Amino acid sequence: MFVQMRRTVVTEGNAHKVVERFKPNPDKPSILEQREGYISREVLVKKTRRGDEEVIVLIRWESEEAWKAWEKSPEHIAGHKKKIAEHGGKPPKPDYVISSEGSVYYVQ
Repeated sequence: MFVQMRRTVVTEGNAHKVVERFKPNPDKPSILEQREGYISREVLVKKTRRGDEEVIVLIRWESEEAWKAWEKSPEHIAGHKKKIAEHGGKPPKPDYVISSEGSVYYVQ
C-alpha cells in the first residue's frame, strides 16, 4: 500500500475550508475515488484550542504505480490547469493558508 499525505496549516477558524474541499462525499464519488488503485481518503483536523489549525489529508493507494497514474492522468492535470487559469495564471493559494506540503509513504 502507498499513502499520499498533504499537511496544510491555516489561520484560526479556517480548517473547515480545507475539510470541505477534501472530505469524501459518499453520495457523489469524485473522479479521484473512481480511479483504479484508489483505496480511501481520510481528512484529519488537529485538535487545538486556539491559534493556527492543521489539516492532514491521507489518500491510500494500492501501489505507487496507481498513485503515479492518477498524478499523470488528464483529469488530474486538467483540474490543476483550470484552477490556475481561474486565478490569472498563478497557482491559487488562499490567504488563510499559512503552509502546505505533501509527502508520500510506503506502508510496511
